[in-house]
Amino acid sequence: MKIDFNKDNGLVPAVIQDNRTLQVLMLGYMNEEAYEKTKKEGIVTFFSRSKNRLWTKGEESGNFLTVKSIDIDCDQDTILIKAVPKNVVCHTGSFSCFGEKNAKGFLYELEEKISQRIDTKAEDSYTYSLYQRGINKMAQKVGEEAVELVIEAKDNDEKLFKNEAADLLYHFLILLKAKGYSLEEIEKILKDRNK
Repeated sequence: MKIDFNKDNGLVPAVIQDNRTLQVLMLGYMNEEAYEKTKKEGIVTFFSRSKNRLWTKGEESGNFLTVKSIDIDCDQDTILIKAVPKNVVCHTGSFSCFGEKNAKGFLYELEEKISQRIDTKAEDSYTYSLYQRGINKMAQKVGEEAVELVIEAKDNDEKLFKNEAADLLYHFLILLKAKGYSLEEIEKILKDRNK
């Protein structure tokens, strides 16, 4: 599909979403030059109406938006970009121009926190201490949590069942990190199976 840059003085809106959580991060405008630069460099660039020039998001702050995918709407006059933010997006210091991180992406936030604790070797962290014990211990812990979830599923204690489900997910994320895989990769398999 080709974008129709002629509809609004050569500019089209570009909606930017967090690639992991799909939270809307910001809205900007692109002319054809900004669009081509974004595609070529893989970093979001807008046409700044106030500066009257191309403006790469993060050029001053370092908070770049790395492009993961670009889609065009059915009318060919709006761009949707899924990107990975380096840090906060809004000039006010908020994660998004539409507020803080939303809860829909919490599993991805948890995955990042687990990864950070392991990568920084956080000595006071349960996550890192389990990771240090090796793949067998991590896999065993996932198995234990799965069995506990099955046991709670046979009973009618909603609170215990939900807590065991949370424990299983948490330990599963640690095991994914240890194996070098991401939640996004597993999600993709589920999406592919759903086709």
